[in-house]
Amino acid sequence: MAKYIVQGGRKLQGSVIVSGSKNAALPILCATVLTKEPVVLKNVPDIADIHAMISILKTIGAKVEFEKNTIRVDAKNVKDIYVSNDGKHCMRASILLLGPLLARFKKAKMAFPGGCILGKRPVDTHLSALEGLGAKVVDSQNDIEIRTSRLKGADIVMSELSVTATENVIMAAVLAEGTSVIRLAAAEPHVQDLCSFLNSLGAKISGVGTHELTIKGVKSLKGGEYVVTGDYLEAGTFAIAAALTNGEVEIKGINPHHLDSFWQKFSELGIPYELKKSSAIVKPHGKLKAISQLRTAVHPSFPTDLQAPFVVLLTQADGKSKVFETLFDGRLNYLFELEKMGAKFEILNPHQAIISGKTNLKGVHISSWDIRAGAAMVLAALVAEGETEINNIGFIDRGYDNLEQKLQKLGAVITRA
Repeated sequence: MAKYIVQGGRKLQGSVIVSGSKNAALPILCATVLTKEPVVLKNVPDIADIHAMISILKTIGAKVEFEKNTIRVDAKNVKDIYVSNDGKHCMRASILLLGPLLARFKKAKMAFPGGCILGKRPVDTHLSALEGLGAKVVDSQNDIEIRTSRLKGADIVMSELSVTATENVIMAAVLAEGTSVIRLAAAEPHVQDLCSFLNSLGAKISGVGTHELTIKGVKSLKGGEYVVTGDYLEAGTFAIAAALTNGEVEIKGINPHHLDSFWQKFSELGIPYELKKSSAIVKPHGKLKAISQLRTAVHPSFPTDLQAPFVVLLTQADGKSKVFETLFDGRLNYLFELEKMGAKFEILNPHQAIISGKTNLKGVHISSWDIRAGAAMVLAALVAEGETEINNIGFIDRGYDNLEQKLQKLGAVITRA
């Protein structure tokens, strides 16, 4: 297994261009199944999860080429409506093929998807939303199998603000007969990007960026070319890295307002920054002060995927900060890895903890628990005294494109072994 070896204590300086959003690219890749015409996607991150999804698309009959962050997809000859889960194709994002396959072929079948273990992630929200469009669940015990004679537009109220369930019903609704209204829809930047992509192919989606979407069904979608939005989660990770090392870093290739709640927490901590049209500059700071609470919630509130990285920053603030993870079970487990480095905290319950600072972190051997917790370990290593060895970095490779090279360019001493 690959690992990172990091020498801490280096101040980061310079600029970095973030990659395209993983969480946008994955549903957009799945949405290419909706059209029989070729699609070209640019600014796609070269990461493990993208390669896994490409493998799945090839398995069901699509032609896919990936070179220099550009993917060309021709899904004209897709015929197999079964998505397996054989280890090679084990990823949670495979659920995003349910809506496109159902819309195009009137049936879809897949094994239960895998991926990071972050609490129970049921598929009920996906199935109930698709049933609202006229689908019928044939099996949800052994596999997920769903069929329909036709999809018909409907008024659908989501049972929860689920990102992937919202994306699935959007993709199904664009080819449904009539008009669909999706209420309590997730509105994360990657959901918005999926809608923008579909509209570029001829879909008629309005209300993008809100919790109520109106979709007028069309008979078919055309092909086209699309540039995936910059990854605001990667941008937040680099912003934290700059703040931890008290450097000055410009983060380019993003819409900085995708991170409004994040920047508000920077202001609470006392970290100066400047927002531009497509970049953000994090500047050197003085003494960091603890915040009353870091509470994750659905967009536009603080993103759960930046909770673990941000907690590393809280270990360097004077005083006690409360963390409240509202979305996933098990997402505070990484704290025990930080404890090995000297972090001090109190677990109140599976969703809440008190972080005490300022703490001098020390380099030790640690492991990553999931994609974002893995990034948090790297951030902790950047500010730790001495050498840190981070194992199990396969998780990190699933979500970050060339992370070590980008950090090296900013002055970090990090190597892959």
